[in-house]
Amino acid sequence: MARIEYYFSTLSPYVYLAGQRLEGIAARHGAAITYKPVDITAVFARTGGTPLPERPPARQAYRLQELRRQSSKAGLPLNLKPAFFPTNPAPASYAIIAAQQAGGGDLGALVHGLLRACWAEERDIAEEDVVQDCLKAAGFDPGLTMSGLLSGAETYARNTEDAVAAGVFGAPFYICEDGEMFWGQDRLDDLDAHLAGEL
Repeated sequence: MARIEYYFSTLSPYVYLAGQRLEGIAARHGAAITYKPVDITAVFARTGGTPLPERPPARQAYRLQELRRQSSKAGLPLNLKPAFFPTNPAPASYAIIAAQQAGGGDLGALVHGLLRACWAEERDIAEEDVVQDCLKAAGFDPGLTMSGLLSGAETYARNTEDAVAAGVFGAPFYICEDGEMFWGQDRLDDLDAHLAGEL
């Protein structure tokens, strides 16, 4: 079975705009997904990226135009300046890690639900009740916010180290087991074609 290592940030609007297309692609090709939420600020610091507040005004303005266009293309509502951004990405990331370890629910739906909460629903994904709502909606035990705290923190740090070692420098970032890399939700069609043996 093919495997896709999926590196992402729970705060990235581009992860939100990916929707659940990755899951559909993986299903078509019989591929498994390993979800690896990372500390994207730490990844940027070690790979030459610039945090959003430090980017020149022209880059920030272009980003807003691009998000608007990508939102329209994806058919997903998006608040360009959500009420709770930035926020602490760790609680949502820990919950995803705990849910992946526990199993029993829809991990893709959990990831998308958390990102949608931030980018379309004006909810703070650093708040425990918001994370628990998303866990429950995706078929997981809401109690994972507590029981998975320690292992989540350890795995989150390890995921970030793995990302840097693997050559990840942004989010979303997809790495196939043959080493092919795809950066950005706008490269999902290329990932699909690669898994089909066309690229």
